[in-house]
Amino acid sequence: MYIQKTGLTICDHDRATPGYRIFSTFGLPEVRVINMAGKVVHSWELPYEPGNYGYLLPNGNMLSACRTPDGPKGLPAKGGLIQEWDWDGNVVWEFQDDMQHHDFRRCKNGNTLYVRWELMKEENQKRVQGGREGSEHEDGIWGDVVREIEPDGTIVWEWRAEDCEEMYNFPINPMCPRVEYCHTNCITPLDNGDVLINFRYNHLMAIIDRKTKKFKWHMCDYSYGQQHNVSMMKNGNIMFFANGGNVLSIGPEGGSSVVELDPKTKKPVWQYRGSPPFTFFSWFISGAERLDSGTTSITEGIWGRLFEVTPDGETIWEYISPFFVEDHQTFKGANSIFRNYFYAPDAVELAGRLPADPW
Repeated sequence: MYIQKTGLTICDHDRATPGYRIFSTFGLPEVRVINMAGKVVHSWELPYEPGNYGYLLPNGNMLSACRTPDGPKGLPAKGGLIQEWDWDGNVVWEFQDDMQHHDFRRCKNGNTLYVRWELMKEENQKRVQGGREGSEHEDGIWGDVVREIEPDGTIVWEWRAEDCEEMYNFPINPMCPRVEYCHTNCITPLDNGDVLINFRYNHLMAIIDRKTKKFKWHMCDYSYGQQHNVSMMKNGNIMFFANGGNVLSIGPEGGSSVVELDPKTKKPVWQYRGSPPFTFFSWFISGAERLDSGTTSITEGIWGRLFEVTPDGETIWEYISPFFVEDHQTFKGANSIFRNYFYAPDAVELAGRLPADPW
């Protein structure tokens, strides 16, 4: 889509699901909450530009990450400082790891799960297949590590991509650089302790068994053109944003899609596409969330577009972020959003702090 106007652009008052959305803009050090009218009703100012996003915890606080100046140079979606904020803008907990990137989640036990980079051992770098020849980082190949820490920073669990023999069965997309192995962009701690994870450069999503650290489920499908925001739904299916880009070839349809997948059959049971398909396209970032009403909230990230669709794909609410970056090396002039989260007016995360009528 081409941005011609911003703010609230579509609103079916009778069918749109009432609630609030939280998001941040790449390059702007602020996390915002908007109502159904697209008005900012609350915000937090971060010390650095966001490390992708922020979301609300069940205790009513906001968990976010921001980009510290240290760490590997030139790697995308860096964070480094994970912070928990109360509603009044006070930091009540923080943890710094300059290697942290992309995703971070608070576990039900109070621990925090996050992704970090770690330079791979030289012998394992030689085992990495695929990617553009000669495109390694100046330091070598940075591997992904998923780490769970207690509030005091004590490490209680780790998983390393380079130590997982199954990972070497999935080469890096030949169009991707060999700077990272494997560009994890999403992690979700599951109720049984396992971790749902997504590796963008390998077109791979998997469930890591907490005890064995092996895959108990996985799917690799190049036809989706890489994916973001892989999440477990209440019905046991998996939802993700299929970017539809950076594949060996892009078919005549083109465009992105949102997919609800049955993990048993590995087949879609529901899918949203643009009409025509190429009118809905974000080749990186982005996400989707099934709401309790049965509709789906979508982030078309590169365009800063948040919208809601019915099960048959009709758009009933749409908001285009008016927050553009004025001066930034990568995102100058853009309003891009990594992902957003939706909260009903009576959600425990809001703790009654915002009006019951979000309009």
